[in-house]
Amino acid sequence: MADKLTYSSYLRLDQLLSAQQPRSAEHDEMLFIVIHQVYELWFKQLLHELTRLQQHLAAGDTTHSMRTLRRTLAILKIVVAQLDVLETMTPTQFRRFRDELGTSSGFESSQFRELEAVLGRREFPKWAPQPAAAARPSVFDSFISYLAAQGYDMPPELLHRDIGAPIETSEAMQQVLKRVYDDDSGAAAVAELLVDLDEGMQEWRYRHVKMVERTIGGRTGTGGSTGAKYLSSTVGKPTFPDLWAMRTLS
Repeated sequence: MADKLTYSSYLRLDQLLSAQQPRSAEHDEMLFIVIHQVYELWFKQLLHELTRLQQHLAAGDTTHSMRTLRRTLAILKIVVAQLDVLETMTPTQFRRFRDELGTSSGFESSQFRELEAVLGRREFPKWAPQPAAAARPSVFDSFISYLAAQGYDMPPELLHRDIGAPIETSEAMQQVLKRVYDDDSGAAAVAELLVDLDEGMQEWRYRHVKMVERTIGGRTGTGGSTGAKYLSSTVGKPTFPDLWAMRTLS
């Protein structure tokens, strides 16, 4: 007879709660581990939701695209808010166990690199291997296909663009987006939720760099990364530049 399914067995709590293995006796190392493990779980869910979003966009499904984007945004807000907890750790508290981290670094998070690639990033530092998603259409590519299915006349260079190339601003795309917004239909609502997603990612980057600066200042990051210096270079760069640039059109 199969074992009875319980709350603990369903959630694999024996594995989950034994995954925290501090390398020092410092009280604050547990918080550091838990926060980063939770981040990885949320990154996994974000990738799961964005995969579904691309499926809905490919199917021309406005309603379910919007529902999935709203859930994605709710998760992203939690991801950003978790930094408040990490910032309760002072530089001295972190320094007491930092050496135990060795060469490991948050920059090694393959899931976060995958998340960036799904959203359209195509250029990564040499110490960050190219994610598999960089070879697949990004969320914005899926949005372009969605708009074409909604009846918007998309320029061929956008419909058939090199998906391995970074997303660049396009005056032709901005003109299409202006028509989308002028129509004020479901497609415009999807576009606005993508702007919310972009803004959320920018907020994450800003809060992340401030957290690093407040914890280690300008020191080199673990693993030899440039720490806050590199993170600062990513702040303010939009994920979907055309959705911002079109707002200056008359």
